[in-house]
Amino acid sequence: MPDLLLELFSEEIPARMQAKAADDLRRMVTDKLVAEGLVYEGAKAFATPRRLALTVHGIPARQPDLKTERRGPKVGGPDAAVQGFLRATGLKSLDEAKIQRDPKGDFYIALIEKPGRDAIDVLAEILPVIIRTFPWPKSMRWGARSGKPGSLSWVRPLHAITATFGLETEEPDVVKFEVDGIETGQTTYGHRFMAPDAISVRRFEDYEAKLLDAKVVLDPERRKDAILTDAKQLAFAQGFELVEDQNLLDEVAGLVEWPVVLMGSFEPEFLATPAEVIRATIRNNQKCFVVSDPKTGKLANKFILVANIEATDGGATIVAGNERVIRARLSDAKFFYETDLKTKLEDRLPKFDQIVFHEKLGTQAARIARIERLAAEIAPLIGADAAKATRAAHLAKADLLTEVVGEFPEVQGLMGKYYALAQGEDASVAAACEEHYKPQGPADRVPTDPVSVAVALADKIDTLVGFWAIDEKPTGSKDPYALRRAALGVIRLIAENALRLSLMKVAASAIAGLLEAGTKQALVDTNKLPSDLLAFFADRLKVQLREQGARHDLVDAVFALGGQDDLLMIDRRVEALGKFLESDDGKNLLAGIKRASNILGIEEKKDKRSFDGAPDAALYGLDEEKALAKAIGEVQAEASAAVAKEDFAAAMSAMAKLRPPVDAFFEKVRVNDDDAKVRENRLKLLNEIRSATRAVADFSKIQD
Repeated sequence: MPDLLLELFSEEIPARMQAKAADDLRRMVTDKLVAEGLVYEGAKAFATPRRLALTVHGIPARQPDLKTERRGPKVGGPDAAVQGFLRATGLKSLDEAKIQRDPKGDFYIALIEKPGRDAIDVLAEILPVIIRTFPWPKSMRWGARSGKPGSLSWVRPLHAITATFGLETEEPDVVKFEVDGIETGQTTYGHRFMAPDAISVRRFEDYEAKLLDAKVVLDPERRKDAILTDAKQLAFAQGFELVEDQNLLDEVAGLVEWPVVLMGSFEPEFLATPAEVIRATIRNNQKCFVVSDPKTGKLANKFILVANIEATDGGATIVAGNERVIRARLSDAKFFYETDLKTKLEDRLPKFDQIVFHEKLGTQAARIARIERLAAEIAPLIGADAAKATRAAHLAKADLLTEVVGEFPEVQGLMGKYYALAQGEDASVAAACEEHYKPQGPADRVPTDPVSVAVALADKIDTLVGFWAIDEKPTGSKDPYALRRAALGVIRLIAENALRLSLMKVAASAIAGLLEAGTKQALVDTNKLPSDLLAFFADRLKVQLREQGARHDLVDAVFALGGQDDLLMIDRRVEALGKFLESDDGKNLLAGIKRASNILGIEEKKDKRSFDGAPDAALYGLDEEKALAKAIGEVQAEASAAVAKEDFAAAMSAMAKLRPPVDAFFEKVRVNDDDAKVRENRLKLLNEIRSATRAVADFSKIQD
């Protein structure tokens, strides 16, 4: 079957947009093909700085013929309806329609045949629409073309469109269309400097090969592999190791069509600046990689750059130019760092009085005071030194006002640690300055130092409570203050450090801090805040446990007990409950409890009352009732004792003992007895089952 080759040749496409643009092109074209009945075999898209390319192979040469039936009016219906039916279906008379019998009468049916079109004609129709409506994040318009003002909105000026379609064994045809005065053809262009001449292409195989001959590596993954391999080899040959950076690699591969790896150097005295600052300077300003000395593990005064040309001087001029710029940038960074060291962190804090954190939550200084207060309260609960936690919370945000962080925001926190150590702060206090932002995502490291954990929890909980208090909660996909990430951070800090912490009490303390700060008028009902926030944590915990393979309904079953704000215990209880429900005893007991709950629900609705209270033992007429009542008493006591000792596995084992008497009860006992007193007593016994099992979870929340 025929293949499609499409290339959109333009001026430089921003590297950050290339991967998504290639994927969008593939998706839009293939979706349209399928919608038109042209089911293809495979498709792949590519991007370089100057082109988007797509190959789709195995496209049928022609659309299938379509046959559809259209129902018309009833036989003998109004003439206006009949005439409208004939016009809509293209029938000349009712003789061309067939009659279909229906329970409601006989109806006219038109059989409409729509012959398929050649695939190349369909492509000529859909491709220009896709090009004109392409979803670039940012686009532009440019000057007149062929004397006519341009109307196309594109990321950068579009210069040529290559579009061919045909069988591998035949000369392909050009898919003829035009966009903004640009007519399709079989012509593309090689590397801007090393092979700028026009190239005539037929199909994807010779297109890719001819581009390679013209110094263009089409596949971005191939460019990345080449850059990484050459950079590692060049570093190794000089006795160094490449400091890998996947994000930078992705970006650099989008800046070049023919990657050429070179090495430059800078003066050793710049290495006195923190390694992260050197790396950020070289990375952000020149898109270059740094290297390290494998003997010391520290940065070397070398860098690796990726050029887009094979220079006649071996790249000496390119390297020299990059060295000049990097030398100047490192001089600035060194000056910023040395200037920052002259001012102590605490001496910077008064400036926070003039910086608003949020109009309803006060200044950054007020927020720091709240975090200090909360960290001091959390510290003894988790085994941290309260004085160190308070000191760390006091200094943790100060580096935001330094010159280096102003230039490189990505090193905030880290520079706080360096400055804290430089002024003689305790190592735990310095570490907390860096680590209180962590974890910032599912792959980020979780702090383990108790002082860091205390400040990190205080920072995140203050953020959550503050924005909850002013009713700025996440809605749908919108979460401008990253509150979901903060909640997941709290969950990971507690779980991975095995901390025992009452979220309700900590949230209440954070609310008290808000009220002391004078934000009372801006707050919603503070009495409901802890429970509302706990429900949010429950949702985040469900996400976390689901990613770990746990069932979200088990989280609901535990939270439904009320007062469950110890996340570590919730996690352990959910784990034990999940294992119990995997056993035969657990599955059968769940079925029995659900049956009891369903019967109770029906009868409570019917009688408009609940069946609380202890059953009357004197009304037990069957051995199965007595056995169940006895088992409930024993199990309830045993399970409650196990839960009190936080032995959830033992609590589940106790619950398992209910299975035989519950099974026997439902097999032998008729709940809705004719005697009203006996019926009520048996319903109370069912309620006892429900109450007993609530020692470990609300089984009604568990899905079968």
